[in-house]
Amino acid sequence: MKATRIAHSHRLNPGKYRALAEQARRLGRVRCLVWQRHGSVGGAGLSGRLVRDRWLAEGTHRGFGVLANAWKETVRDAMADIAANRAAAKVKVRRAIGRHTSDPAERRRLFTALKAELWAADAYLARQMRRHWRRGRNRTHDQIVVRADQHNTRADARGRLWLAVPGLQQRAMVKIPLRTTFAPTGTLRLILREDRVEIHYQIDAATMNTSRRPCGSATIGVDKGYTEVLTDADGEHHGTGLGTLLTTESDRRKDKGRRRARLRSIANHAAARGEKAKADRILRNNLGTVKKNRRDKAWRARVRTETFAAVHRVVDKAATVVAEDLTKTFAVRKPLGRNVNRRLAAWTKGVTAEALKSVSERRGSALVSVNAAYTSQACHRCSGLGRRNGDRLHCTWCRVVWQADVNAAINIQARAGDSDIALHTPHHRVKQILLERADRHRTRLPVQDSSYHPAAESETSDLLSYEQ
Repeated sequence: MKATRIAHSHRLNPGKYRALAEQARRLGRVRCLVWQRHGSVGGAGLSGRLVRDRWLAEGTHRGFGVLANAWKETVRDAMADIAANRAAAKVKVRRAIGRHTSDPAERRRLFTALKAELWAADAYLARQMRRHWRRGRNRTHDQIVVRADQHNTRADARGRLWLAVPGLQQRAMVKIPLRTTFAPTGTLRLILREDRVEIHYQIDAATMNTSRRPCGSATIGVDKGYTEVLTDADGEHHGTGLGTLLTTESDRRKDKGRRRARLRSIANHAAARGEKAKADRILRNNLGTVKKNRRDKAWRARVRTETFAAVHRVVDKAATVVAEDLTKTFAVRKPLGRNVNRRLAAWTKGVTAEALKSVSERRGSALVSVNAAYTSQACHRCSGLGRRNGDRLHCTWCRVVWQADVNAAINIQARAGDSDIALHTPHHRVKQILLERADRHRTRLPVQDSSYHPAAESETSDLLSYEQ
């Protein structure tokens, strides 16, 4: 398994930065050309090597104004992006095939043609691909891909590390001072950020310190949250600082956005009155994005640190982690208000999914994805659908109040061995199964006028465990 690491430049000379920016701009035009020619049906079945050889034969490369290795790596990288974009559309097409036919032989034929990039010759597959695969366009003009054998590093007398990468001219290397003392290896991706350069590279995850930490031995279900990263079935909350990070930053962005909008309005009115100098001063000194981008980057780093630390604490005691399928999207029908919607928009579900997958693979723990339908609304004891109020779930079937996140984690853990609810079972079928189970649970209870009720007997202890 590979892990991505980022090194940063340190006090880079403005002249060197301009040279790298010009090279990235020219390579951005190469990316645009790749997307324009091969970003749709015409690119199916093509690889970066085939496009490179074709452009060499046609002489297309003569107008790029960059070295050969630079535009070749850019073509390869752009074709990989197109392939990833096409693969994302194929996921939706596979679902459409499942709804289109129930004949196993026909499904096998369609799946095989889709995988072998022969979908353009099939009328149904071509129609589905046109529906789900939208033509993309390049917006990347700040990246340079450097092949592994085209760069080198050396340390000066003060121990500072310098990275030398090819420039626009042959044998004219651009030397970049780095903040780190660990030399980047392999293929590098240089991303230009304002006046700095980020060097992205991959390392073997087995060499990382966290990869040598053993995992636990238990099987634990976890539920993602907003106030915390994860809650496990044992009732333990992990990453409790996530909610504060998301809420504080969301509210700060709201206030900052209001003030920036007011300043922009003043600048626009000044420009309309002919006060161009005043409008330019406001745009130059008050409406820049350098500080904003740096703060956003620092905030994202804190969120990732909180999330990965929480997942590590879960894996410390779990050999098998059972979690929701976080790739699915859910429509919220209940109006939550503008403030809540704005805060939930910053919910880092993708970071949580990445952390679960990455940490589990590195530390040898198994990650099991289950169907997430109604895990937060069903009572784990009777399967009845309850009424949630904040972090409490009121079960109207067995009359118990559960801690909502712990109840959801127990449901998720139970889904791993549920033969009736598979990963792709439709949500309406899941609801029907849960209601049938709740009915069976209720029919096993004594009559209503009986003095004994098992739910009432345990209600006091359940409420006390919730308060603790």
